[in-house]
Amino acid sequence: MDLSYLLTPFLAWLAAGSLKFAINSLRAGQPAFGLIGYGGMPSNHSAIVSSMAVLIGLKHGISHPAFGVALALAFVVILDAASLRRQVGRHAAAINRLNRGHGDALPLRERMGHTRWEILGGIATGALVAWLVATWLPRL
Repeated sequence: MDLSYLLTPFLAWLAAGSLKFAINSLRAGQPAFGLIGYGGMPSNHSAIVSSMAVLIGLKHGISHPAFGVALALAFVVILDAASLRRQVGRHAAAINRLNRGHGDALPLRERMGHTRWEILGGIATGALVAWLVATWLPRL
């Protein structure tokens, strides 16, 4: 039984989340627990899906049907992170501006999507994790 397919996305999520927390903490000058969640560098979602696509490509080759499925899923998730979720964040910002000074409504979370650099950082993180797993844990 090859557990690398279970372990790799979890490690990619853990690596991307840890990097994101470290980067946000350095920028804030203190532990940035309040910035955990959607958005930021690197993209967790991009790291997770790219780790699986790269792992499948490394283990079975890019001509394997599973690689095509993983790549298609990665494109859907990455496009969602880059466009739809960023638009949701922009809508939240506009709604928050309209609500200022009107009632007791809690502000909506504005940081939702990712920039291209954050997505590329997630892809790089996921690819690195997949390569490390394929190289160092080949018989897991």
